[in-house]
Amino acid sequence: MEAMRRTVWGMLAALLLVGATACSVTTEDPDYVPPAPLAPLEQLEQAALANPDDFTNGDDVLSFATEDRNIVCSLTSARGEHVNLPYEPNNFSDTANNKLATVPVAHCELAAYPQPAREDVKDDCAGTNLGYLGGVAFLTPDSARYGECRSGLTLAEATYGPNGSKAGPLQQLHVLADGQNLERNGLRCSAYNGGVACGNVSAGVGFFVSGQKYELFAPGAPGPAGSAPAASKTP
Repeated sequence: MEAMRRTVWGMLAALLLVGATACSVTTEDPDYVPPAPLAPLEQLEQAALANPDDFTNGDDVLSFATEDRNIVCSLTSARGEHVNLPYEPNNFSDTANNKLATVPVAHCELAAYPQPAREDVKDDCAGTNLGYLGGVAFLTPDSARYGECRSGLTLAEATYGPNGSKAGPLQQLHVLADGQNLERNGLRCSAYNGGVACGNVSAGVGFFVSGQKYELFAPGAPGPAGSAPAASKTP
């Protein structure tokens, strides 16, 4: 009987020891500082590529929305000023435009956005110098701009802005998960750091846009991948 009691106590002690070693307590390190996000062009170069089949409608255009639905983008083509966007009426396919060169582009629209800084206004809006608004970023293989001439809201703003309809073709776009990349014809876009970066990494050209700020990147300036952002614009 005494031997049996010793055996039972031994088994209980072993179980308590196993239970004690199996449990762990995680405490926050008050001195931990999370790493800063990568610079936009580094993000575009290093982040894994998502499956493009999840973001195409069969028209050789990759379109996506960010998880918060504040930004919608397409990696697509343009002929002159005519951009092939599957969710907006456009004249890209008009036969009169066939004589124009077809260029790969990235086009992003925002529902909430900063206004362009004065030095980034690139159009006099038919000589009026009125109506150059933020909310649209545009990338070609050798240039990037923020803003455009228009008289109203972006489609993203009309859909997901404060008074948006929350309905329409943008609802059909797949979400590009934070940190993922898409690539088409040498241009890349990535959803990260609360916004979207798009760029031609090899040329050092690109932009970053979010609801609070935007950055434009040009080749030839010092910095990662031979380029450097202009100061973050939060006008």
